[in-house]
Amino acid sequence: MAFFRVAGASEYLAITGFRIRDIKLAKKAWILPGQSCSRFDMSPVNYTFEVQAMSSEKLPFILPAVFTIGPRTDDMEALLKYAKLMASHDKLSNHVKELVQGVIEGETRVLAASMTMEEIFKGTKEFKQAVFENVQLEMNQFGLLIYNANVKQLVDVRGSEYFSYLGQKTQQEAANQAKVDVAEARMKGEIGAKQRDGSTKQNAAKVDAETKIFEKQRMGDAMKQEVKVTTEVKIYENQREAEVAQANSELAMKKASWERQAKVSQVEANKAVALRDAELQMEVEKKNAMRQTEKLKAEFLSKAMVEYEMKVQEANAVLYKRQKDAEAMLYEQERAAEGRRAAAEAEYFARQKEAEAQLYAKQKESEGLMALAKAQNNYLASLLQALGGDYNALRDYLMINGGMYQEIAKINADGVKGLQPKISVWTNGSENGEGGAMKEVAGVYRMLPPLLQTVQDQTGMQPPAWMGSLTSTK
Repeated sequence: MAFFRVAGASEYLAITGFRIRDIKLAKKAWILPGQSCSRFDMSPVNYTFEVQAMSSEKLPFILPAVFTIGPRTDDMEALLKYAKLMASHDKLSNHVKELVQGVIEGETRVLAASMTMEEIFKGTKEFKQAVFENVQLEMNQFGLLIYNANVKQLVDVRGSEYFSYLGQKTQQEAANQAKVDVAEARMKGEIGAKQRDGSTKQNAAKVDAETKIFEKQRMGDAMKQEVKVTTEVKIYENQREAEVAQANSELAMKKASWERQAKVSQVEANKAVALRDAELQMEVEKKNAMRQTEKLKAEFLSKAMVEYEMKVQEANAVLYKRQKDAEAMLYEQERAAEGRRAAAEAEYFARQKEAEAQLYAKQKESEGLMALAKAQNNYLASLLQALGGDYNALRDYLMINGGMYQEIAKINADGVKGLQPKISVWTNGSENGEGGAMKEVAGVYRMLPPLLQTVQDQTGMQPPAWMGSLTSTK
């Protein structure tokens, strides 16, 4: 049974079914059997959000915003999109609100992350316009239109006091500047008053001096000098007071600067904690996003893709095994070459160290011989000096000290050892001694001079002084 339907002023009819290919929108229409008709409201709705975002310096903040959003009525294609995608849901339902809120929060966070806090705070109008344009692009695919967007004042997130400290900083700077201005004005007033007072006193003193000079020329010079000294004292007092005022002003400025630095340090410490918290929160969000991505991938990847990945993995496994076998063979060859090289280097090092040890031993032996020769030279030189330069005495001393005579006697004794000679000396008792027992002894003593002369001719050695001296026979 056919019936007639009429939509309200802010409504549209969405008709589907018999003789309608997709969907038909109308303000009024006959509904035929086999057709379905539903109404949807076109009036916009206000959505209030508190978007949490983070600037490019990783400073978190809350952006309170109110968006007035509704279906686009000036574009039939957009209206069809809204009828298909959104008309079945209540505009105040959680589904629509979460959809709109997700789009607004996403675009706001992306835009805020590309701007500094100073740019966001000072360029609120430009920031609002950029958010409006970016959100509108996303809303077009749902057939929605942003009629109005009201961005409120930025506020701090819980645990952060950036804007609070920023306001305190501005107030403190204004108060410090006011103190400086007051101190400068006070200084100028006091200096001006002292200058006017000094000028008045100088003029009065000058008039009095001129009057007294006119009356008494002799006393005028003394009075003029007195007035001059008084004036210089007043000027000095004025200068000291001006310096005291300036010092007080500088002290106040330094105190304000110290207080400001202390507060800035506190703010920086708090912000460092907040930044760390924000970084951890970002890591959590990244992990959640990755988890959701993997879940969607597991749900929507087709069996063909899974088989393809399995074949690819098998091919990669075979290729990886071949690569590892080749690498293992290459590694064994390299290790063998390194072992041979290490053995050659070790043998070369051992031979080098042996040659160095032999060279060092020869050098030390040579140094020892040189040191011994030098010591003997010094010893002989000292002996020769002690003996007064007598080479014969030095030779005799060395022969005695070296045991040469004892050795000669020992050798001679060994030569006749065991012979057991029997010597008999017979004498006839001659009075003059000739042919007596001492004749042989006398013969031995007569034999010594030619023997010693022969030794001297052959060796250049003279007999010791206690044995006498040889006369030259040449």
